[in-house]
Parts: sequence; C-alpha cells; structure tokens
Amino acid sequence: MPTAVPETARKAAFALAASLALLATACTGQSGSGATDDAAKETTINFWHAWSAPNEVKAVKSLVAGFEKAHPDIHVNVVGNMTDDKINQALRTGGDRAPDVISSFTTNNVGKFCSSGALIDLNPFFEKAGIDPETTFPKAMNEYTRFDGDRCAAPLLGDAYGLYYNKTAYRKAGITAPPKTWSEFEADAKKLTITQGDGYKQLGFMPNYHGWESTTEHYFAQFSPVYFGKDGKSDLAEDPAFEKGFTLQKRLVGELGGFQRLERFRATLGDEWGARHPFHTGQVAMQLDGEWRLGMAEEAKPKFEIGVAPLPVPDDQADQYGKGYITGTIAGIAATSHKQNAAWELVKYMTTDTDAVVGFANDIHNVPSTLAALKSPKLRYDPRFKTFLDIAADPHSTTTPASVNGGVYLVTIQQFGYDYESGRVTDLKAGLRKTAAQIDTDIAQAK
Repeated sequence: MPTAVPETARKAAFALAASLALLATACTGQSGSGATDDAAKETTINFWHAWSAPNEVKAVKSLVAGFEKAHPDIHVNVVGNMTDDKINQALRTGGDRAPDVISSFTTNNVGKFCSSGALIDLNPFFEKAGIDPETTFPKAMNEYTRFDGDRCAAPLLGDAYGLYYNKTAYRKAGITAPPKTWSEFEADAKKLTITQGDGYKQLGFMPNYHGWESTTEHYFAQFSPVYFGKDGKSDLAEDPAFEKGFTLQKRLVGELGGFQRLERFRATLGDEWGARHPFHTGQVAMQLDGEWRLGMAEEAKPKFEIGVAPLPVPDDQADQYGKGYITGTIAGIAATSHKQNAAWELVKYMTTDTDAVVGFANDIHNVPSTLAALKSPKLRYDPRFKTFLDIAADPHSTTTPASVNGGVYLVTIQQFGYDYESGRVTDLKAGLRKTAAQIDTDIAQAK
C-alpha cells in the first residue's frame, strides 16, 4: 500500500481544495512559534492519520510508541483511517477531540493548508530546534511541504516513481538493458508490443493518461518543467518542457496502436490495486509506477522476472538519467491546537529522527523522507528498491508545486491531456495557451 495512492488520493484532494477555502476565515489558531504550552509537562495530544491497512496501523502505533518512550510526559491519542474531508472539518472546528497533529496523503493541498492558516508555519520551530530543512529533506520533498515562504508541513515518508519492466519479455525481444532516454523507450515499447487481432497479446507500455499512473505530472517530471513563472502565472504555454511532454505521449499513443485501440484494450484489463493489474499478469511489459508496486507485483506471483529502473529522460537531458517524480505523506500542526509545542515534539520526532524515519519506512515499505535515513544501514529492502531511494535523493528529481487552490491546476492540465490524446484538440500550442489561461483564472478566483 503506498504512502499516497496517487490517483485516488489526488481526486480526493481536488474535492478538498474547495472546502479548504473555508479555513481562511474559520481558523483562528496561532501562525508562528507563539505557542505557550509547556511540552515538558504531562499532556495528551491527538494525532490523526489516514492509514487503514492492518500492517500500516501497526506501524503507526510502533512509531508513536517510540516517541512516547523518548517523551514520557507526552501521551498521544492516535486516530486512524481519517480522510482529508474529516481532517478538514476537524481543523476548521477545533475542540478537545480535534487533532493537534495531522498526516495527509495529499501533497497537492499544501498550498491551501498554508495559505488558509489551517496548519501553522513550522519554520520558527525548525529554526528554534536548529534543524535546516534544506539539508535534512530531499530537494523535492522539501519543496512540496511549503508554499509562498510558509512551511506548514514536513515530509513523512515519500513515494518515488520509476519504471518497472518484464525482464523475461525483454530477453525474448532482444532488449539487454532498460531504456535511459525517451527515444530508447519508444523503440523498446514497440519491440515489446505483440498485436493479436484488434487487440494485443502483449502491450509494450500503456501510454494513455487513464493508464493507471501515466498521468501528465508523472510524464512531465522527466522533462523538469516549470509550472509557474516568477509572476505566479502558469508557464504551461511558455516552458517548452510541456509541449515536448505532450508531443512525446501523443506520439507513443500513435506508435502503439492509436487511442481507440488502446482504450478498448485498457477496458479489458485489471484495476490498479488488484492482483490482475496488467503488469502483474504480463499483459503490459513496462509500467510507470511508484515504489509500492514492487511488493504488490511480487505478491501476485508473476510468471516473469521483474526489473526496476528510473524512468527514461529526454535525449537532450541524458546526463540527468536517474531522476523521477516525488510525492508523499505530509505531517503538520493544527492552527486550532493549544498544545503546539508538544505537537511539534511529535512532528519533529516522526519527520527528522533518523531511526524513527527508517523504522517507519521499513514497516510501511515506502521511501524514507530524510537524506540521512535514505543512507541508513538500518534500512531493509529488496535490492531493486534501491532504485527508488536513489530517485528520491537525486537533486534533479521533481515534484508538482503547491498552489493556492490546491491541485486544481493539475486537473486542468490532465483534462487537456485527455482531449489532446483523443484527438478532440488538435492544435497543441493553442490548447496550451487556453489551458494556461484557465489555470490563471482559477487561481485568481481562489485568492
């Protein structure tokens, strides 16, 4: 189970973005280090999280137990399986039962959490503790936990995206190594595709944007795009990375059979989270996915050997091979909390204590979220998992930036992707300009 189930969590994030707007006027908590509670005195704080699987709940309990052992005067009341909607409501209303500390799978709403005041700025706490986030967290994780100078969250484990490939199918196709550039990837995807009637016996890669994790932001990360200019306006029509990304994907769709044929095939395949995922069954030979896929694929007992590598990069960025898209879980302190110093002790422990981060990563099977933890000899993992550790630590890896209206701009871009890949939109440059204008309008209305 991933730290962030990207498609599902992201869709929930978009619904949450609108409701978070209410927090701008509803939250009256402190916004800096003006917390007055004494963390050295016995107290109880509430920690709400979203994990629900038995092994995940057990891992959270173990993490909190470690904290309570190190801080015997601070007791933690843990409440799990809390959706962002429930967390949002509690942050808005406050009260004794409301969370002091929250964790969310939704990095896309950091901009909303920060600008609305739902979560307090952690910068003063980091400074007082002598912790430099710039040297503590991987670059991309450091970026997605802040907005407009406000660091209202800290990373709590992460997700890194790479390429899974069927080694057995590679050998049959005469492919000796995973592709490092997009041109190599295109060639391999075509070699691995075996048609059967109007469908496929084996598809090299599912390029369509509905194809599980092949979303626009996951593709574009390999081009290192700039989503917003210094003026805060969308750079979608200005940064050539977007045009290149859309062009690449559209070309893949055409080379692998066309949109309609691919969609018909996709409709016959298993879902993303079940044992019948098409990569598990061998129906698709290469898959863009996060680090959690390795365990899920092995549990499905595939009839082939699984390989893992970074996703390819543009040919003119070959020297940056090894980078990828990064996201993850965040932790923050509620503005309505009256125990922010005690809450900070928990956040600091969960997100910066190397042994705590490593232990949690081992239990949850996600990527550690500090540079020290990524290098820890205490990490336990399948050798192939190191690919994701390296992607997370790579300074060229990217994420999608926070926005005042959360992930709405990503929905807009993805919708344009659907229209472009299907042929409903044919003029790419004009479409990018129109989409950029829509993003700017939405952000202006959200302020």
